[in-house]
Amino acid sequence: MPKKRKSNSHNTRQERREQRRNNKRGQEQFPAAHDNENRPPRQRVKPMQEPVVPLTEAQADYDDAFRSHKMIFGIGPAGTGKTWFAAMRAAEALANNEIDRIIVTRPIVEAEEEKFGTLPGDLMEKYEPFLRPVKDALEEYFGTGHLEYLLRQGIIEPRPLSFLRGSTLKNCWVIADEMQNATIGQHKLLLTRFGENAKFIINGDPSQADIPEHKSGLMPALNKLKHIETITAIHFEREDIVREGLVQEIVEAFEA
Repeated sequence: MPKKRKSNSHNTRQERREQRRNNKRGQEQFPAAHDNENRPPRQRVKPMQEPVVPLTEAQADYDDAFRSHKMIFGIGPAGTGKTWFAAMRAAEALANNEIDRIIVTRPIVEAEEEKFGTLPGDLMEKYEPFLRPVKDALEEYFGTGHLEYLLRQGIIEPRPLSFLRGSTLKNCWVIADEMQNATIGQHKLLLTRFGENAKFIINGDPSQADIPEHKSGLMPALNKLKHIETITAIHFEREDIVREGLVQEIVEAFEA
């Protein structure tokens, strides 16, 4: 007598059982990845209520420069509030309808094992980790929900530096962070995108370049442009560090 063929439903049940066994083995072999699924979501931030005020004399000069110049270089060590303060003033300008959008950019310096093209996700997901400091500051101002809306609408736009080629950036603030890692050619690419009613903030710390010092275009670009009246630079020093006091001690130790 010929054997009865197994029904499709029987095969489906077997496949489900096999899938459950595979999932269980995967959870045992990679518990950290499994735990991530049960990790609570990142806490949502409420919009800022207090006005933003400079905390140091250098920040006050930086603030004045935003009002009186079209391009502002912020030069100095980590923890001085260059990125945070620029993001706060850009957010205010957007909230007051002085501009249409904020563009956030920076050069990408990749680790050999983590090339940009091999990172998971679409372009914005790949680029997101590089912009986290600016995004955190904007989230502090707008709150999580409104920032998510602004990002979805393209009103706040993270854009890799190389993707600016061919653009004219107008009615916006552009915050270019970690520019000590950009070459002189990349600075030219960025700065020649300037359009009507735009303001460009170029921040960097020459002592923290991740590319060879002779390739960094931050200070050469500033030296080429310093004679132009509408461009200025604010230099931050160790004493301007507003982050946890330990940071100032660490900077001093490395510079000793």
